[in-house]
Amino acid sequence: MTVNSTAIAILLISFLVMIILRFPIAYAVALSSLFCLLSQGLPLTTICQQMVKGISSFSLMAVPFFITMGVLMGSGGISDKLIALADACVGWMTGGMAMVNIVASYFFGGISGSASADTASLGSILIPMMVEQGYDDDFSTAVTITSSCEGLLVPPSHNMVIYAMAAGGVSVGSLFLAGYIPGALLAISLMIGSFIISKKRNYPKGAKFSLKNLGKQFLVSFWALAAVIIVVVGVVGGWFTATESAAIAVIYSLIVSVFIYKGLDWKGVWKALESCIDTLSIVLILISTSSIFGYCLTTLHVPDLAANAIIGISRNPIVIALLLDLILLFLGCIMDMSPIILIATPILLPIATSIGINPIQFGIMIVLNCGIGLLTPPVGAVLFIGSAVGKVKMERVVKATLPFYLCMIVVLLLLTFIPEISMFLPNLLG
Repeated sequence: MTVNSTAIAILLISFLVMIILRFPIAYAVALSSLFCLLSQGLPLTTICQQMVKGISSFSLMAVPFFITMGVLMGSGGISDKLIALADACVGWMTGGMAMVNIVASYFFGGISGSASADTASLGSILIPMMVEQGYDDDFSTAVTITSSCEGLLVPPSHNMVIYAMAAGGVSVGSLFLAGYIPGALLAISLMIGSFIISKKRNYPKGAKFSLKNLGKQFLVSFWALAAVIIVVVGVVGGWFTATESAAIAVIYSLIVSVFIYKGLDWKGVWKALESCIDTLSIVLILISTSSIFGYCLTTLHVPDLAANAIIGISRNPIVIALLLDLILLFLGCIMDMSPIILIATPILLPIATSIGINPIQFGIMIVLNCGIGLLTPPVGAVLFIGSAVGKVKMERVVKATLPFYLCMIVVLLLLTFIPEISMFLPNLLG
């Protein structure tokens, strides 16, 4: 066995063993990289250099701002207003509260950019409300956790910023635009699944549709929705960078939450900032340690080996695309979202582009794959949060989620094989 083969084996096997032993992901990434460097006789100063290099990125500065924006808006009483707007839009349908849940997640996802925040915030309100109106608790929880993945696709999503960095400079503005239609398609797919189940179980309808009520709720929610407009229009229009738009959005979110909706006082603002620091510390540690892991993969030519291995199985682009999805879905079952994006992107993106998949389209694919992974045991964070919020055993939630897994897989396949779904808006707006 050559030195490279030994180092690759040490890197990957030690990483997988630590994942199975439930090490924190940052420790698993860092320690496996350390063992790999030691086996090659490389200086340990490489670790410090790569960690600093990993977080020394201007684009990466957008991540803490987007996280802060989401926490401020989520803590500022925005959830109730978005639920009321969603109810005015779709509450009249069969299974109205399930539809409200899905549409509210689309709105809220554009503010929080986090499936976990969506599940915790909207779930704590909507799951008890749905149960009270006659919906089964496991169904209510399943709808909540699956619809929360819309927030990963709808901009502004900090995971898209992380992907843009990992992919080597993909346009953040194009990624933001590319997420709208896939996010809407996922919402429609989940609504169809909910409608079929609601019809079968005779779940209730809401109040009749009222254009006047819709207009009223839109005006109330306008200040919250405007935050997304500021970010996306500003970035796409070239008025400011993703980082600058995120900083402006934080100031705007603070004004809206404290002075307009008055859902936060200054004491609440400090608590929200403490929550941001907790989340951000985890994200930055993951990014810095993943940078070492990525350095090891690159120097050992693992991306080239992976490409040759996949092409060796088949040269059919359809088969290769399906293999990429399967790999990402498997990783989603054992890892969290950010490390998958940081570790898998440098390996799988060259393979994707070799069969004609645009880097922007692949970014949407990897985000949705990771979103599905957040709902799958044994590591699905959103699955655990939903189970806790809904007070439903995880086994029942997984069983109730099975039809929605199918809806999400259908959307994933459409995004994989119909690039126009992701690329329509970026191409339309140049």
